[in-house]
Amino acid sequence: MKISYLMLGGNIGDRINYLSRSIELLGRDAGKIVGKSAIYESEPWGFDDSRWFLNQVVVLETNLVPLALLEIIRRIEQIMGRERTNCGYQARTIDIDILLYDNQIINTPELVIPHPLMAERMFVLMPMAELAPNLSHPVLYRTMAYLKEHCNDTKQVELKFKIEHNNHEFI
Repeated sequence: MKISYLMLGGNIGDRINYLSRSIELLGRDAGKIVGKSAIYESEPWGFDDSRWFLNQVVVLETNLVPLALLEIIRRIEQIMGRERTNCGYQARTIDIDILLYDNQIINTPELVIPHPLMAERMFVLMPMAELAPNLSHPVLYRTMAYLKEHCNDTKQVELKFKIEHNNHEFI
């Protein structure tokens, strides 16, 4: 079994439902969800939009190879109404990114792991540091806690829901 950290986020529609349903489908089709961060609300990153994102990191235990996992992720995004265009960053119902896959480094046209921008995004580092503060980035050789403390991202990220025994507690 391999451990993968996945970032989920969306800013269109019933954001909490899209997160929950995506996690359910990941657990059904990709492996076992063995950890979930709190849910954070954040300003859009890389584009302007008045709708903020809900973001959450999940830890997935899987037997899938990275490209097979990516294929399932894309199918789940499609089921959740995600429409991909070639117009750069934009509003979406759900986006699921593979942040880390064990300690592997992958750099292909289809997939780059670790996610190349994770250390530049506070909305990624806050939940990663919550779940695995001492986990080392396999390229940067820094812990998630260190990367969070030294991140230059100034976009607002706020704790929205704590995870308490698989229930959401509103903050």
